[in-house]
Amino acid sequence: MATVNGVASPLEIGVLGAGSWGTALAVALARNGHQVRLWGRNATRLSSIAKAACNTRYLPGVDFPESLVVEPDVAVLAQCCDNYLVVVPSHAFRTTLEALFSARVRRTAPATLVWGTKGLEAGSGAMLGDVVAAVAPGSTSRAALSGPTFASEVGRGLPTAVCVASDLDAVAKDVATWFHSNKLRVYTSTDLAGVQLGGAIKNVMAIATGIADGLGLGANARAAVITRGLAELRRLGAALGGQPETFMGLTGVGDLILTCTDDQSRNRRVGLGLGLGRALEDVLSDIGQEAEGINTARELFRKSATLGMEMPITEQVYKVLFEAQAPRDAVAALLQREPRAE
Repeated sequence: MATVNGVASPLEIGVLGAGSWGTALAVALARNGHQVRLWGRNATRLSSIAKAACNTRYLPGVDFPESLVVEPDVAVLAQCCDNYLVVVPSHAFRTTLEALFSARVRRTAPATLVWGTKGLEAGSGAMLGDVVAAVAPGSTSRAALSGPTFASEVGRGLPTAVCVASDLDAVAKDVATWFHSNKLRVYTSTDLAGVQLGGAIKNVMAIATGIADGLGLGANARAAVITRGLAELRRLGAALGGQPETFMGLTGVGDLILTCTDDQSRNRRVGLGLGLGRALEDVLSDIGQEAEGINTARELFRKSATLGMEMPITEQVYKVLFEAQAPRDAVAALLQREPRAE
């Protein structure tokens, strides 16, 4: 929250993305006293949300505070606010930013851009912070919000801890004040790369854990997948500039444990369905929302190949998703690897 003469004052914040997570964060910001405008790509659904003052499809039972309004026009949102939170799927991330900053072309005030999307850009494999750097004006402050979170619990006001990361400590601390409350505790970090990678890679490991549980392989297997998944996260994360301590924090092991062990996780549910022998299309139809781990598995597999780095769990998830590898054969391939030092 901004301060004027030492007194906190509310901000105008535009939230782009009206799925469960975007809506939950918009509600949290409005509860903190900010004036929030919520935009989404589906105009019909936005109209329904506006009439109900509640996202009955993605966040039922969570009524909107009065300071949260629906804005169907991204150009109006761009002109009314200088602070933005982007929570759209990774495949729509670049086009959403392009629309936003195109509409800001005559606005002179610098912008602050925060994203809550956890993934990598489809095709390029770029971290989303790099997409922001490529699209947004150089004066734009940027930060990522991540951590072990389920939208329904944040929407209901249950205790949650998250992390805001930025290359600049001052930006991270400023953005943290947007969200911090007696229900939502916010930590800060300057390890933007590590925080982003933790949030992306854990989704792939959640699919792997779900497959193991869908196959009925037991608690031992689940623990092994989570632990070795953390090893893959730390290896690749370090190679791409992340700091070791980040991967042992909220946005690393914290998010990994949450996403791998609770059925609120869409990515875990993808794995469960595959492990039970269901077709991917049917599983996704039942979930009804994006499962970022699918695209991320492909991009991570490509990155590991380029780097010549072994990521065996990621590789097998990729093969199940994109090469029709049977889940039991993927497990067998992991178990048949040669013994090695941990």
